[in-house]
Amino acid sequence: MATHHKKMDPFAVEGDFFRIKDLLEPEERQTLERIRSFLADKVEPTAGELWARSESPLHLVDAIRDLGITGIPGDAPGITARSPLLSGLISMEMARVDPSFATFYGVHSGLGMGSIRECGSDEQRQRWLPQMVEWRKIGAFGLTEPLVGSGTARGLLTTARRDGGEWVLNGEKRWIGNGTFADLVVIWARDEADGQVKGFVVEKGTPGFTARKLEGKIALRGVQNAHIVLDDVRVPEENRLQRADSFRDTARVLKVTRGGVAWQAIGCSIGAYEAARAYAVEREQFGKPIGSFQLIQDLLSRMLGNITASQAMAVRMAQLHAEGALSEAQAAMAKMFCTTRMRETVAWAREVFGGNGILLEYKAARFFADAEALYSYEGTRDMNSLIVGRAATGISAFV
Repeated sequence: MATHHKKMDPFAVEGDFFRIKDLLEPEERQTLERIRSFLADKVEPTAGELWARSESPLHLVDAIRDLGITGIPGDAPGITARSPLLSGLISMEMARVDPSFATFYGVHSGLGMGSIRECGSDEQRQRWLPQMVEWRKIGAFGLTEPLVGSGTARGLLTTARRDGGEWVLNGEKRWIGNGTFADLVVIWARDEADGQVKGFVVEKGTPGFTARKLEGKIALRGVQNAHIVLDDVRVPEENRLQRADSFRDTARVLKVTRGGVAWQAIGCSIGAYEAARAYAVEREQFGKPIGSFQLIQDLLSRMLGNITASQAMAVRMAQLHAEGALSEAQAAMAKMFCTTRMRETVAWAREVFGGNGILLEYKAARFFADAEALYSYEGTRDMNSLIVGRAATGISAFV
């Protein structure tokens, strides 16, 4: 008896298999749908092209501003409060379409604005945040160095020396997203006087500050990462973040943004899964869709399991954040777990495509490559694991 296979809508079964979007209030769902439309209309059509050319989506700055989702109440007048769950789902949706775009947005709104919000004085927040909400000033976050990645808490080599009413910064930073074009770069440096890490806002055009675009990346090519050199860069005391007195203050920023990376990892996983599923129901071998074979269905099921488990953790993380009860270790676990499951998921998605999985014209290739950057930044899996281990045992295993 002949078997007839009905042509299916390639996005009939989305990666949100347990429908976590249904947890949103109706107005929040409308906001999310509006953002999904923006991503589909403005971001997705050029994502692959920008990735291939290694260009950031600066042409979308005005459109991003008009979305009205940058910042939180207090950053500027008229901003509507968003729940941590909605904010997380926005990050997820961005990465579902383009992890590079999600990172470009997150560096500005999360790391850049978050540093000023968490560690700046009232005057500094009023001076910079309204302009950043409007995307008239784009931000970046300079922590990682050429010789210091995981050891930033204790080993920063960039120095800051007080000289009257100014600070003199010397050193290098590396992997600084948005760093080649940012108007405001938050530089974290060790104070020569007391050995503590402090934050400084370096404005574009400051003498002695140079930023060179890192070339040859194989992941997040739509993000311009910079190698920054600080050669006797003079920053006025009024640009020193007044509430950043040690690395503990830097960690307050990272706690929130690590949670955001967990959501981005879920989005990257969903994007890869949805691309693989669409391919599976259309690609035919031996006279029928490959999605009818047991091995392919097993891969899709595993992907959905990883995605759903990660979403469940992220939803609980959002609830704890809303209650003001989210710990550094919980955020670290979410980043560790979700990026690890993402790495598995995008590999399975690429496998569904066979040889086509390494071609940029098939979306899985981009998600597969971009996952490696999400897996590494905002603390490697190993470093986040040790944060969790310290919380579990009460004993620090950091060297």
